[in-house]
Amino acid sequence: MRDVDERALKAKEKKAALGPDVDLSTFTAEPVKHGALDSLSQLSDEDRKQMIKAGIDAQETGRSGSYIQMDTAAIFSRSKQEGLEVIPIKRALKECDWIHDYYWKLVSVDADKYTAKAQLELHDGYVIRALPGSRVIYPVQACLYLDKENLSQYVHNLIIAEEGSELHVITGCAAAPHLRRGLHVGISEFFVKKNAKLSFTMIHHWAEEMMVRPRSVGMVEEGGLFLNNYICMKPVKSLQMYPTIHLVGKGAVSRFYSLLVGNPGSELDVGGRVFLKAEDTRAEIVARAISNGGTIISRGDLVGEVPGIKAHLECRGLILKGGVIHAIPELRGTVDGVEMSHEAAVGKIAQEEILYLMSRGLTEDEATSTIVRGFLSVDIPGLPAGLKAEIDRAVDQTEKEMI
Repeated sequence: MRDVDERALKAKEKKAALGPDVDLSTFTAEPVKHGALDSLSQLSDEDRKQMIKAGIDAQETGRSGSYIQMDTAAIFSRSKQEGLEVIPIKRALKECDWIHDYYWKLVSVDADKYTAKAQLELHDGYVIRALPGSRVIYPVQACLYLDKENLSQYVHNLIIAEEGSELHVITGCAAAPHLRRGLHVGISEFFVKKNAKLSFTMIHHWAEEMMVRPRSVGMVEEGGLFLNNYICMKPVKSLQMYPTIHLVGKGAVSRFYSLLVGNPGSELDVGGRVFLKAEDTRAEIVARAISNGGTIISRGDLVGEVPGIKAHLECRGLILKGGVIHAIPELRGTVDGVEMSHEAAVGKIAQEEILYLMSRGLTEDEATSTIVRGFLSVDIPGLPAGLKAEIDRAVDQTEKEMI
């Protein structure tokens, strides 16, 4: 992973970053004590209601396993299926020798002050691993939850799909209803081995004064598939995330899908980058962004390094009630024989579309809602029905609140 000019990339990202620099000293990182749970039924009604908004089901219906972290403490972790491991990372670092083959191997500790702080102040995080040949069809759920006001939460996650395995993960990041301000720094490293399949769906349901800084890198080997789905439709003060995937094996595939809503006062800087480093690799980045009065920067960067690769980037933005959408699609081909394309569009709801639907008996609000719902509907190939239902539920909630 060190064969690219990382210093140049870091300088570029620092220069382009949106929003205020975060003064880490204004948050507390002191450990918060929470007792371990024997069952998720022991969660309070309030916490269960908040978690379900981020796709986390306390009843574990249709789930293969669960990990719950409250503030700085891992309070619940278990696997319900053979061939699946779900372990708090601090425990794994003590008990599993193999973990050191993955920990901090893709993300650079010195990438920025957030990665450095996550290494120095690690609270916890999860390791989710599908063993070779195992098929984890029902999703594993992981929740990173903030309950303490003004806390900085530092986590490190490892997601590993071993050779020939299939793994689906839904991770929900959420804040308690009373919480207004906090900082979340999440380091995630993805390893998709030969002929493995990993889908990773992240739903953010933060608070209006939250600062969020995920840092993620993944590697996909020969014949592997990595699907990355990201949903952020609730208010958040400042979000910066730019996951990077390296396709290092022949025929490896990566697809990014993002659904974003910029609410008043929110600043979202979201994107994805894929390096296509092996023959017959494929990549796709698709983003749907709605400004409801906030600011959204939607980025995409595809880098073709060998002949015969194919990659496409698509970003569509809809300005609904003011705000700013800035689409930044980038393509870089470094050799002959690459096939890369992009399309980007930012606009508004066409009045004739509303009038047409009103002529069919809908009210203006119903017509607008229907158009927004259709805009946010993205066909994600290869997504299990259970995860698609979670995404549809998140879209439905947002559509009702936004119109």
